[in-house]
Amino acid sequence: MIVKEEFLSKLRRFFNLNLYEVKIWAALLSRGVSTAGELSDIADVPRSRSYDVLETLEKKGFVVMKLGKPIKYLAVPPNEVLERVKKNVKEDAKSQIDRLEDLKSTDVINELNNLHSQGIELVEPSDLSGSLKGRHNLYNHLELMIRNAESTVTLMTTTQGFIRKIEGLKPAFEKIKKRGVKIRIAAPLTKDCDAAVKEMGTVAEIRHTESKARFCVIDGKELVFMVLNDSDVHPTYDVGIWVNTPFFASALESLFEQAWKAMKPAR
Repeated sequence: MIVKEEFLSKLRRFFNLNLYEVKIWAALLSRGVSTAGELSDIADVPRSRSYDVLETLEKKGFVVMKLGKPIKYLAVPPNEVLERVKKNVKEDAKSQIDRLEDLKSTDVINELNNLHSQGIELVEPSDLSGSLKGRHNLYNHLELMIRNAESTVTLMTTTQGFIRKIEGLKPAFEKIKKRGVKIRIAAPLTKDCDAAVKEMGTVAEIRHTESKARFCVIDGKELVFMVLNDSDVHPTYDVGIWVNTPFFASALESLFEQAWKAMKPAR
């Protein structure tokens, strides 16, 4: 059996299988039905391992063991395998989410919070900073900051950044709005933003600006600013700087306040 390494790598990645499993599975698909020994020879997998591999594939729903002697294995149609894998992934994800939700009501999370609180007390203010690499990490940290806001959220972003943030952070904005947090967003607003502006109109005060900047200030104490233009960088290479410093954050918010007065409200 001649199967390209690139194809086997894709199977491993998509179906979460090891090298022996993809080799045996591909060999069985090419034969339809076969014995463990035959598959071992075709796939170039040690015979001592082929039985274990086939047993694992059977448990995962990739193959069916036929009755009789010698024992033979039948390949499950790939489309059916795909549906089974999707089902298993959903069940595993739900199970893991349920376990994490249950953790909230245990002493474990309380002990972790106590450890963190004690540790923060020992940290110098100058150490409460860090770099955030990749847009996924940036947005995760932004969401954490926004959820913990007590009085104000000041956000300045690009046109596409505004649309992305409404898509990803709207639930967090809505929650803090109910707590009375004041939310202000400034961005270069175009027709592409119309839906996002309409969606956020009752949650945040939105104004148009020609300026190009990307930062978020929370309560005048904490901020994240992005160092690159999002239109010039791939999301995985985007970089932000997080700083917990009332001195710098309040100064930046004061500058924003002056610029905010000259901005036109979104229609």
